Amino acid sequence: MVELMLSGKNPKSYAGDALVVGVAQRDGAAVVVADGLPRAVRAALGEAAARLRVSGAADSVDLVPGVEGVSAGVVALVGLGAAAEGGRYDAEVLRRAAGRAARALAGRASAGFLLPAGDAAGVGAVAEGAALGAYAFTRFRSSAGAEGASASQPLAEVTVLGAKPRDEDVAAAVERAGILARAVAVTRDLVNTPPGHLPPADFAAAAVEHLAGTSVGVRVLDEEDLSEGGYGGLLGVGQGSSRPPRLVVLDYAPKGATGHLALVGKGITFDSGGLSLKPASGMETMKCDMAGAAAVLAAVRAVADLGLPLRVTGWLAMAENMPSGTAQRPSDVLTTYGGKTVEVLNTDAEGRLVLADALVAAGEEEPDHIVDVATLTGAQMVALGNRVSAVMGNDDALRERFLAASAAAGEQFWPMPLPVELRSSMDSQVADIANMGDRFGGMLVAGLFLQEFVPAGPEGRPRPWIHLDIAGPAFNSGSPHDYTPKGGTGVAVRSLVALAESLAGSST
Repeated sequence: MVELMLSGKNPKSYAGDALVVGVAQRDGAAVVVADGLPRAVRAALGEAAARLRVSGAADSVDLVPGVEGVSAGVVALVGLGAAAEGGRYDAEVLRRAAGRAARALAGRASAGFLLPAGDAAGVGAVAEGAALGAYAFTRFRSSAGAEGASASQPLAEVTVLGAKPRDEDVAAAVERAGILARAVAVTRDLVNTPPGHLPPADFAAAAVEHLAGTSVGVRVLDEEDLSEGGYGGLLGVGQGSSRPPRLVVLDYAPKGATGHLALVGKGITFDSGGLSLKPASGMETMKCDMAGAAAVLAAVRAVADLGLPLRVTGWLAMAENMPSGTAQRPSDVLTTYGGKTVEVLNTDAEGRLVLADALVAAGEEEPDHIVDVATLTGAQMVALGNRVSAVMGNDDALRERFLAASAAAGEQFWPMPLPVELRSSMDSQVADIANMGDRFGGMLVAGLFLQEFVPAGPEGRPRPWIHLDIAGPAFNSGSPHDYTPKGGTGVAVRSLVALAESLAGSST
């Protein structure tokens, strides 16, 4: 994990490997945005930018070696896009610019970031973006086969320049940035881990290890516990694998908690589709099908690290969906936790089955709000692509609060409906509900299925609940961009933490 530091010293004297400076677009030209540098240095950078035809576009990074008056050996000119009115840049613009620069400086040990932060929130955004960009998954790289590995090592040290290290708000913003970046990195690491190295039992053990020494309690239900408890969704999905399922329950319960938020995560450690087998290409990224559970694990730890006065419970529903002689069959009927029966028409619609168990169990503790997060449907990608996640639910106020929190966090979510007319497509002649319905609107059908398992709240009204479908954004199969690497992205972690902060009455 990258080390984050603050410095109020003159940026020209920063002696690290690289100095990061913003470049914006104004009147068709690129202008250097670096008020902390002497005029002569800014002029030299402007001349270098002109020679290199630096655009200042929001997707650009240009490296300039050996600028006179700057102690760092390299200056990275990172595009900010259109020049901001009054010089105040949006937090997400700063995050993305810092993340893009951090990625471009992989292979260097240290960098100082001189970006137009303006205030504590801006400083936090720069620190967060740089830390998110300074990520690499190296667990399975061997020294023997690591040609060029040193060049791909992420930045080890990030210094935010021009800040006020003794300002309490600034220090708190950078501390928060570090907590969030660590949480996202943990999620990315888990998602990137090959499925052969992360069966449900190992995933559960990783959760226990990650939370050791924290204020978060952990309880692991193994296959015997699940059988005794009647968790038919988890057992049904996991019965085709030689590696049995787990349900991991997390509980952060600080004294004086102002409310209770339950987070439920889908943790399918590998999804072959079961007997409804996916095509080979459909399995290539299915190690990411546990991204929801990983996000919940990391978010609960981050909430505890931040010391928020809010009880947060996490429910990680883990199973491996495999085809075998013991696998569940299409037309089998499962009895989920709580007694509701489900006709399994397609074994590749398994995530909703494990979430059904976990949603009912989470509701037994009577939380004020429930959020589930899952790589649930390919239909999400058809509707919204690979960078925008979906949010749907039964409570407009909770959905809007989450959307505000996710926007502040810099993650893209879009509200989707739950049309009541689609519910009848899941009617079953032999069970309470089928796990499949209309093909068109499949993301919405899945949401309607989950809604059936959301427990009632006070006076019999539905307990406030939202469902996050992160199927596309959880795994980046394309090129890295901004602070997002190829592979696991860690999506939803920062939004879940921001929601918890909002519910706890903290500022985001």
